[in-house]
Amino acid sequence: MNSNLLFNFTINKATNTVNVEREFLANLDLVWEAWTNPELLDQWWAPKPYKTQTKSMDFREGGCWFYAMIGPENQTHWGKNEYIKIDAKNSYSAVDSFCDETGNVNKAFPSAAWTNTFTETENKTIVTIVAKYDSLSDLEKVIEMGFKDGFTAALENLDQYLAAQFALRKQNKTQSTARVCTYVNFPGNTEKAFLFYKSVFKTEFVGKGIQHFGDIPQDGNNPPIPENIKKMVLHVELPTLGNHILMGTDAPKEMGFTLSKGNNMHICLEPATREEADRLFNELSKEGVVTMPMADMFFGAYFGEFSDKYGINWMINFVNN
Repeated sequence: MNSNLLFNFTINKATNTVNVEREFLANLDLVWEAWTNPELLDQWWAPKPYKTQTKSMDFREGGCWFYAMIGPENQTHWGKNEYIKIDAKNSYSAVDSFCDETGNVNKAFPSAAWTNTFTETENKTIVTIVAKYDSLSDLEKVIEMGFKDGFTAALENLDQYLAAQFALRKQNKTQSTARVCTYVNFPGNTEKAFLFYKSVFKTEFVGKGIQHFGDIPQDGNNPPIPENIKKMVLHVELPTLGNHILMGTDAPKEMGFTLSKGNNMHICLEPATREEADRLFNELSKEGVVTMPMADMFFGAYFGEFSDKYGINWMINFVNN
């Protein structure tokens, strides 16, 4: 963490609360996404060497985020956040609990009522967190379990990866004409795969070509990129046939990803208008599972993501250039 950024962590035993103020060198849209998008949460919520894996997420009042925290020896701890109130890009409240693999609350461990408030100032965002426990003994138990150190480490993981990736995606698309793309994830061999595809289709990479994690500017404000990740691919775009674009990225386990056949590919639709983006999203997602509702994003696009009723993964991405 940049030592110049605000970070206060206090415990109030009179009110049974943990109080956190954490400043991020990012705008409000980006930080809100990092806390409410399951793909981003999976990258930072667990302190290393643990990783987070979302089982399901329905970010709405009455909805729930159901996830696992997986240790280095594959030990699994289940948790869930049950959302109570959401004021988009301002605050949300939720009850955070330990649970079993079916979502039943484990009452042997404390639950907490969280209220997170987001405030933007001069391209920085402060997240103010109040986590209230039912009793002093519950509060003392989570502190004894290492909550402070674990949560501090988790906050330091926050969101360098997708911020840079989506910025590159917007940079590479310079026109607002409609197009269809396929977005594929690899565990570390994206460059090898895309050089193979390039030889087959005999086309050239879009924009700056293959961008690596090591290409991200290191200005001291973000956590350093591990050496074994620097040569991995952050983003690449390759035309194939009929104006189709194949996009790709490495999604290494070090960033909290667990790839499998089925979750490593999305069809990405980039319509010409915002209205068409809404129509495609609403009709294709009917009876499916929405992982990210359509919304204006920090990277300058109107974006949403879901799996349809047949289990096919889709992205809808409208960029108004």
